[in-house]
Amino acid sequence: MKLSSIELKNYRNYREIHIDFDKNVTIFYGDNAQGKTNILEAVYVCATTKSHRSAKDRDLILFGEDEAHIKMMLAEGDTKTRVDMHIKKNRSKGIAVDGLMLRKASDLFGYLNVVFFSPEDLNIIKNGPSERRKFVDCELCQLDKIYLYNIVNYNKVLSQRSRILKDIGFRSDYGQLLEIYDNQLSVYGDVVIRSRREFIKELNKIILEIHGRLSGGKEKLEIIYEPDVEEGNIFNILTKNRERDIKQKLTNAGPHRDDINFIINGVDIRRFGSQGQQRTAALSLKMAEIRLVERMTKEKPILLLDDVLSELDSSRQNYLLNSIQDIQTLITCTGLDDFVNNRFHIDRVYKVLGGHIIENVI
Repeated sequence: MKLSSIELKNYRNYREIHIDFDKNVTIFYGDNAQGKTNILEAVYVCATTKSHRSAKDRDLILFGEDEAHIKMMLAEGDTKTRVDMHIKKNRSKGIAVDGLMLRKASDLFGYLNVVFFSPEDLNIIKNGPSERRKFVDCELCQLDKIYLYNIVNYNKVLSQRSRILKDIGFRSDYGQLLEIYDNQLSVYGDVVIRSRREFIKELNKIILEIHGRLSGGKEKLEIIYEPDVEEGNIFNILTKNRERDIKQKLTNAGPHRDDINFIINGVDIRRFGSQGQQRTAALSLKMAEIRLVERMTKEKPILLLDDVLSELDSSRQNYLLNSIQDIQTLITCTGLDDFVNNRFHIDRVYKVLGGHIIENVI
């Protein structure tokens, strides 16, 4: 599936624009704070229903307006698909595919697989575990409908359990509710743990070769899944921790506290790795993500590169650019020198200036 075009109305700093994409590389360049990232964000939102910046829906709407609209056109051979998304300040998104309203926003997953790579991703290894869980969840939700169903329901029940824990001192009957929620968390959580474990296993099959090339064969990278609770044991742990959970008014154990570790030549680089090792491992992780999507879906994902090249040295720039030659890629940058210096082929170029775009300005 290829991205043909996108139209934005009242989205972020764009009043109304139409953008056509090339089947290979499209570049958006210009000074900072002009709206380049907003274009990539709109594609990501229209593919996954959420912003990579964890923004609330109302933050996506042009100031002074009540609603934003994204129209995305996809193509696969002679087949065209239209995705319409209405983003509203005080109501849930309205989403339609080829004019048919989707019952749930999550039904949109799978129409277009995207991989987003920003400078923040280079810090995924040294940041907190929530960032690494987000990475796993974002990809698995695109690839696995069963995982999507279970993680959505796990988080919903977790939120309900948290409300019970805060109010249980005022309601004696809430103890029975806790047991019901604990059973549900166990059912949904077991699937989450199992899926995450399999996902990391598949990533490891790919990332070893990629990181070996990036490190000149000097380093062996392995990703270790660290579940907070083992599969099949969630209910027992929740029961054991119940008094502590009630006292602290939060759920202390479960997949919402999982983490993943990165080991290079036997060393935990979250704690003891250099910044260079951490950034190289993060790049390896993103490149492995692209290949895994391709392997599982039999289609190449759309790659969204948000000002990443400026954060990489020349050898890593070359590796990244050489690796994406056959992938539809949207790139933002402040200038075109990196691409010219690397003799990188550019298919379509837009200059972005204060919420306006000008095509083919080099």
